[in-house]
Amino acid sequence: MKKSLFTLTLLLLFGVAVAQEPPQKDVRYDQYGKLIKERKPLSAEARNGILVFESKEQDYKLWFDVRIQADAQLFSKNTLNEIGDGAKIRRARFAVKAIINKHLYGELDINVANGVLELNDAYLQYDFLNGLSSRVGNFKEPFSMTQTTTSRYIKFMERSLEVGTFAPSRHIGWETSYSGKKFLAVGGIFFQEIEDAEKAIYTEDNNKDFGRDEGISLTGKFVYQPFNHKTDYGVHLGFAYSYRTPKTSYAPGEWGMARYSSRSLSNINRKKYLDTDLIPNMDHESFTNIEMATFYKGFFLQSEIMNNNLIRKNNLETLNFGGFHIEGGYMLLGGRQVYNKGEGEFTQPDFGRKWGDIELVLRYDYVNLNDKDVYGGSAEGVTAGLNIYTGYNFKFQINYSYVNHDRYASGKKKLFVGKDVEGNLTKDPTKVATAAGNAGDDYGMLGVRFQIAF
Repeated sequence: MKKSLFTLTLLLLFGVAVAQEPPQKDVRYDQYGKLIKERKPLSAEARNGILVFESKEQDYKLWFDVRIQADAQLFSKNTLNEIGDGAKIRRARFAVKAIINKHLYGELDINVANGVLELNDAYLQYDFLNGLSSRVGNFKEPFSMTQTTTSRYIKFMERSLEVGTFAPSRHIGWETSYSGKKFLAVGGIFFQEIEDAEKAIYTEDNNKDFGRDEGISLTGKFVYQPFNHKTDYGVHLGFAYSYRTPKTSYAPGEWGMARYSSRSLSNINRKKYLDTDLIPNMDHESFTNIEMATFYKGFFLQSEIMNNNLIRKNNLETLNFGGFHIEGGYMLLGGRQVYNKGEGEFTQPDFGRKWGDIELVLRYDYVNLNDKDVYGGSAEGVTAGLNIYTGYNFKFQINYSYVNHDRYASGKKKLFVGKDVEGNLTKDPTKVATAAGNAGDDYGMLGVRFQIAF
């Protein structure tokens, strides 16, 4: 009996002691087994059709950027070289973007169109909150307004001829920019392309087998924005320069050579009429670009003049290529063009109706790849388009383009460029009997694009 009372007393005392202990903290561990020291609840919200997760203090935000573009094109049938009509997924992009705190921003963007995995943007950016920012990773070089504008917001199905030929796109590098009251200045150092597995293998083989440096590019741009940031009107005057040495993201046998080529306003027609082929003895190259743009309410006008100098070794003459484009458009239902001052480019317009708006656009572009002992061809294109916006997430585009090639646009002498004196098709421009200005393969094409972004 005494033993039972003693045991019961101990149990009661233990229960009281346990009841008086402070409650344990909610201790949790992450997926790697590390103690979670800070947790923030996130609210989910659809903003203009984009899923956004954000903390209550708004110091952390994560969102997705998904973009699908389905294209189809029909081509003229009275061409020197047959062109097959077709359709394709032009882009299938998936991006994750995050603001980590007041200063840090990160982005990862991949493209899986047509079953091929490509790395687009992958970088970390630090914002100093006074107009100054710096980023490192893989992204577009700050050279061309048309090139840096995201494909989500470009006015035409394809970028202009000279931009597709010369403007550098994404490279791994480090860039710093400053957006002042009436100007934008940006510059950086860039290295090789890391778009896909093939580029990576080329870089590794050039390093492993030949000990070659990756090559560098120094690219910068200055933009004067005299009206600061007006809502209804603005002017953009820019100049860009890029100095570039040979890169190792090309096949080892092509290192130290330059090549300029472009598809003629189509990604479905795989023929490259414009192509200089490999140009040996490259020492370095330089690019310049002059940008002019203006907008007033629903109207915009934009132009770029691009030039390339290829400096060659062994006392060979410098080669000069170039091109330009001019384009304009108008929102038909009262919408307004929107200019992103910090990026120096046009973004998605504001709509004049609750359901969306309609935009009429027109462009002329020209490129020349003929100089001295190199004949890569020249071409001009005229494109008329209609952009139908239905909300922030869907855009339907109709483009009609007419492309006029010269007799040297033979795709490295693989394509017909005219007829000889006997009336037979020839791929040799020197044998074309047609009068100057009338040779080359010319054709029209009608294209449509369905774009959804969410």
